Amino acid sequence: MTKSAPITERQYVTPLTLVTSLFFLWALGVNLNDILIPHLKKVFDLTDFRSSLIQTAFFGGYFLSALPAGRLMEKIGYKKGILTGLLTCATGALLFIPAASIRVYGFFLLALFVMACGQGVLEVAANPYVTLLGPPESSERRLNLAQSFNSVGAVVTSFLGAAFILSAVEYSREQLAAMTPAKVEAYRSSVVSTVRVPYLVIAGIFLAVAVMIYFAHLPEIGDQNAGPRTKSTSRELTEILSYGHLVKGVVAQFFYVGAQVGVASFVIRLAQHSMPGTPQKAAALYLKLHLVGFMIGRFSGAYLMKRIAPAKFLSLFAGCTLLCLLVVLSGSGTPTLWAVVMIGFFHSIMFPTIFALSIKELGPYTKLGSSLLVASIIGGAVCPAIMGFISDHSSIREAFVVPLICQVYVLYFALRGHKPVLASEQSPSLASLEPE
Repeated sequence: MTKSAPITERQYVTPLTLVTSLFFLWALGVNLNDILIPHLKKVFDLTDFRSSLIQTAFFGGYFLSALPAGRLMEKIGYKKGILTGLLTCATGALLFIPAASIRVYGFFLLALFVMACGQGVLEVAANPYVTLLGPPESSERRLNLAQSFNSVGAVVTSFLGAAFILSAVEYSREQLAAMTPAKVEAYRSSVVSTVRVPYLVIAGIFLAVAVMIYFAHLPEIGDQNAGPRTKSTSRELTEILSYGHLVKGVVAQFFYVGAQVGVASFVIRLAQHSMPGTPQKAAALYLKLHLVGFMIGRFSGAYLMKRIAPAKFLSLFAGCTLLCLLVVLSGSGTPTLWAVVMIGFFHSIMFPTIFALSIKELGPYTKLGSSLLVASIIGGAVCPAIMGFISDHSSIREAFVVPLICQVYVLYFALRGHKPVLASEQSPSLASLEPE
């Protein structure tokens, strides 16, 4: 069935196209963080751990918005939920303007948090909605295809971010110490001001897409088995956790996002460590190549998934990622950097494949399950912080042991953990929790 099912049906082509544009759009917020980390590290003279708080603030917003977003979707539907997410994202992007003016690191973190809350709502809405816009048999392929445009946005963001945010002039701590306070102040002011225009443009794009969505027709496709909500949130959470493959999928998504964000966050840092004296703009080349590989993997994965079962494909890419991380941990110089570039390719299909496999056979709990999977994106807040701590106390290379551990669990999920097991099949105690 997976090999022959069409990617979608005629009546869903326009809605699928519009929603797919959102995947491109939220890459602007997520992937600029990889540029902001070295940029704000320089402006505020941060340690690797403190600079990693950029990802903590951002993915913390995803985590806190996930469950409320699921409830919001149940009350107002997918279209209004998407509009809410877009307007919240625009608000967060606009907060970068005063943040750059007053030059307070915490204000930047607040702006990122607000932006992430909006993107969390978009994720909760768009990911399950895409799986519903066509035959169930091709849901993994359809979500991989939509997520492919997220990778296009990631590549575009890396090039534009490096060009318009990263400054060509860099000073070491020794050079800054030799300057007068007035010159240091002028230098840091000029560096931090480069974020204003990019985030103003991003806010405008979010608002423009919100206008398009407002006037578009998006069918409200409900879960066929869903009825009116009659149970409390705690009761529903207890019941949905009886679906073992979803629980394992949430854990796998936590580890995958943690690994993916952690690796991308420190590509520039690793390049400068492996090739001492390399300026940020030059080191950013490896981040660009990492994201180009990610994009190529997304599009080729969406195509090849017609012939290869999604779970087998996921296990193959997880195994290859482990090999690349071993090269990073044991190698040195240029081979290490090319291994990091290849990790981008092998990470490509993981998020949408884990997501689609995890919400299989959830029926009326699909939206709640989607919320839990989006909440698991908190891994992107936790793992980079751990990597930053290890880097400060050891080296950035040794910090890559964190994504290595994460990928071991992803491989387990791909091999065994993804298989749906109904509550009634797990144990007599869980059978009583099966949805009515």
